[in-house]
Amino acid sequence: MGVVAEVFLPVALAFIMFALGLGLTFGDFARVAKQPRDFLVGAVSQLILLPIVAFILVSIWPLNPEIALGVMIIAAAPGGVTSNILTAFARGDVALSISLTAVISLVCVATIPLIVVFAHSQLIGGNVGDISVAKTAISVFFIVTVPVLIGLLVRRFAQPFATRFEPWTNRMSTALFVIVLVGAIFQQRNNIIPYFAEAGFVTLVLNVLMMLLAYTIARAFASGIPQQAAISIECGLQNGTLAIAISTLLFGGGLISVPAATYSLIMLSTALIFIIILRRGT
Repeated sequence: MGVVAEVFLPVALAFIMFALGLGLTFGDFARVAKQPRDFLVGAVSQLILLPIVAFILVSIWPLNPEIALGVMIIAAAPGGVTSNILTAFARGDVALSISLTAVISLVCVATIPLIVVFAHSQLIGGNVGDISVAKTAISVFFIVTVPVLIGLLVRRFAQPFATRFEPWTNRMSTALFVIVLVGAIFQQRNNIIPYFAEAGFVTLVLNVLMMLLAYTIARAFASGIPQQAAISIECGLQNGTLAIAISTLLFGGGLISVPAATYSLIMLSTALIFIIILRRGT
């Protein structure tokens, strides 16, 4: 895979997840007990409904199997700090958004391996080879969960340092995300138009459909409008860097990484449109 894929990509993702952890407190996790219904609606929508919707789409859509697997990987990824920022812009429940991001980023060490291995067996088949639930879980644990926990502990025991350093980590995380995204696109530069034509529409449909479904469910079960906004945005903005990293580290990138790249480009635009509609309606 080369030095970039084997070294830079995991380090970049680990730093991004460390930055996420640096912005969290133990209160963000404790808040789940105070808002169990809203959290449960968001968690079920993101952890269960999103992969199911994605699998239905790739099952009925005439896609290259590797593209289909890539769609499942982006559907398995948790949200990121961008969803927290846009939730604030939407006048949503930022605390709920942060709680969902925090908890699901830790829970994904179990959910991502299950979804990825299942999707590989159903969509590509054959010998899965070195791709197993255990190996995938270990990879996700070290590049996602451990950095988040380190950032959380730094925030807890060295808060002055964390407060000063956090704005810089956020800027660096944004820069690293852009580099990873551009790198994934550059890797497929010779086939960029046909690949994006194939993966772009299905990821657009997944993104828009999931935000609408999450909003509909949240309207029925969540406690208020701010919570509806937070849940909808959290389900529409996935961690594209993590999806690209999993695609590259486990499968060597290629076609499988394309849906994560297209989704990452699409989700910000659709989320902003969604937010404008929400704000005009309130």
